[in-house]
Amino acid sequence: MIGYVTVGADDIPRAKRFYAAILPALGYGVTEGPEGLSYALGPDHPASLTEFYVKPPFDGGPASTGNGSMIAFEARSQRDVRALHAAAIAAGGRDEGAPGFRADYGAAFYVGYLRDPQGNKIALYSNDPGEPGRDG
Repeated sequence: MIGYVTVGADDIPRAKRFYAAILPALGYGVTEGPEGLSYALGPDHPASLTEFYVKPPFDGGPASTGNGSMIAFEARSQRDVRALHAAAIAAGGRDEGAPGFRADYGAAFYVGYLRDPQGNKIALYSNDPGEPGRDG
């Protein structure tokens, strides 16, 4: 089980604007302190143990992104994926793949990809077999 995930950011206010456009809609609350941003799900959420942090690097150097690293946040529906993807771009994110189905994934896996203002790769996805799938 993953306990928490941290990404680096050199510009915390810019990062806060980006993540505020998507994480509250997914059930995350935020705490801001001198060390950066801490996002956590409510105690009644099934994944409430996984926290997400946005912080300046501990070593004082510039934040950088990992090649091949990505963080995926589960949305409730395909509609939410589309809305949150658009909100994230409006909040300073960069499109890395419009929301939709991908041939390499399951028929119900609906995903959109972004880069946050620092360049970290973010996925927003829904995998609800009750919604229309790739094959109709």
